[in-house]
Amino acid sequence: MKLIFLGTGTSTGVPQIGCTCPTCQSKDPRDKRLRCSGLLTINGVRILIDCGPDFREQMLRYDDFAQIDAILITHEHYDHVGGIDDVRPYCTFGDIHIYAEDKTAQRLRERLPYCFTEQLYPGVPHIALHHLTESEPFSVHNKAGQSISILPLRIMHAKMPILGYRIGNLAWITDMSSLPQSSVEALKGIDTLVVNALRIEPHISHQTLEEALHFAEKIGAPNTYLIHMSHQIGKHEEVEKLLPPNVHLAYDGLTIPL
Repeated sequence: MKLIFLGTGTSTGVPQIGCTCPTCQSKDPRDKRLRCSGLLTINGVRILIDCGPDFREQMLRYDDFAQIDAILITHEHYDHVGGIDDVRPYCTFGDIHIYAEDKTAQRLRERLPYCFTEQLYPGVPHIALHHLTESEPFSVHNKAGQSISILPLRIMHAKMPILGYRIGNLAWITDMSSLPQSSVEALKGIDTLVVNALRIEPHISHQTLEEALHFAEKIGAPNTYLIHMSHQIGKHEEVEKLLPPNVHLAYDGLTIPL
């Protein structure tokens, strides 16, 4: 069982186009961040969390062509859904099962209408779209009959309600500025927390590094990995030294056992 961080950057990626800051000019590969996404294998089930515009590059980079049993979508923003058309090679293994709550599912239908018509154009992705409700668990299966239960959690992205996910003893939370107490309670007992930390300075719709550290302490998971970072977070090598022993900056390509 493992998690691969396919991308750990925010919507602009790192380096940001046109920027000459020390982070964007860094030669450390850990400071090269594609848009945020993770590939989880647990109980034999392969789950992609978000599918941003860098999906094609990510999968070519990690040379991991095998069936994806589910794609979990946190919300409709382009950096989290812009790569869905690129899942079409994975239709070799069967329909692509995408899970999202009602509003997000509707946005996907509007953006990719050619994937949801009665007469599909040859070559388009074959998508089975499943509607989720916050706090109602559901199961994802693979062809071998193995399954995993997933709990969608309510997360707030400023005033926009989005989803986080608890998958076994792992939680994936991105683009969070706050969350209700019910979601905090649902995170009790997790072993691994993945959560966003955009930058040092305050932001209207994302946690800062300090806020993410407070949240990690509140949840108390043995291991926390920070994601969805902008170039303003600073250089990986320098920031990592400032973190508690059980908290780490994730980076593209990092693989952790579960």
